[in-house]
Amino acid sequence: MDILKIPTMAEMAAQGLEPEILFWVGCAGSFDERAQKITRDICKILHHVGISFAVLGTEESCTGDPAKRAGNEFLFQMQAMNNIAVLDAYNIKKIVTGCPHCFNTLKNEYPGLGGNYEVIHHSQLIQQLINEGKLKTEGGESFKGKRITYHDPCYLGRGNNVYEAPRKALEVLDAELVEMKRCKSNGLCCGAGGAQMFKEPEKGTKDINVERIADVLEAKATVVAAACPFCMTMLRDGIKAHEKEQEIQVLDIAEITARANGL
Repeated sequence: MDILKIPTMAEMAAQGLEPEILFWVGCAGSFDERAQKITRDICKILHHVGISFAVLGTEESCTGDPAKRAGNEFLFQMQAMNNIAVLDAYNIKKIVTGCPHCFNTLKNEYPGLGGNYEVIHHSQLIQQLINEGKLKTEGGESFKGKRITYHDPCYLGRGNNVYEAPRKALEVLDAELVEMKRCKSNGLCCGAGGAQMFKEPEKGTKDINVERIADVLEAKATVVAAACPFCMTMLRDGIKAHEKEQEIQVLDIAEITARANGL
């Protein structure tokens, strides 16, 4: 992050500046080593197209999604109100995030507590930039001839009806986009939603991520495109369970787009 010289909102405010968008990094994007790579690629894309943006840095806290899904409404509202106070202090109007859980919470839960912002997922931004001709549409050599399948995150797909934006970002590649038998509104959860990410499955239940990778294998995909850091973790673990680590890659939409544009 330091190498890319990402300004914080506090730094921009000190100069009397307001960025075009706030990049909400999220807990996973900040602290998970694998998700940090996605964070860097989102920043590279924003830099590449010349969008003015900033992050909150240490002023960013968890949106409260895990607390709410686990049933702790009190903790969620405390976290949300603190975040809203910070966002409003900086007069934030537009937010982009790479996490569907953050996306859903900021977009749908915060308005009820007074936090009203335009919130978009990074796949939606990428589709918009491709449509505007600001990102390449011919794809990169690294994906030529690959079979790519896309896994729909629950809070992006069923939760917010965002199905086409991620697929549009993949369709422009010189690759074959294949669908799993369970996709879009019938997609199978990776197993991390509802705060399940932080616990083991109940006794007698299947590991959903392992079952999901069975769908990937059936589709004969060599690349699984993800759009959620939680899904990224679960899918990668599912591939390890099938001992297919040398055969199947899991990459975020931002990573795929960055590679296709030579970033």
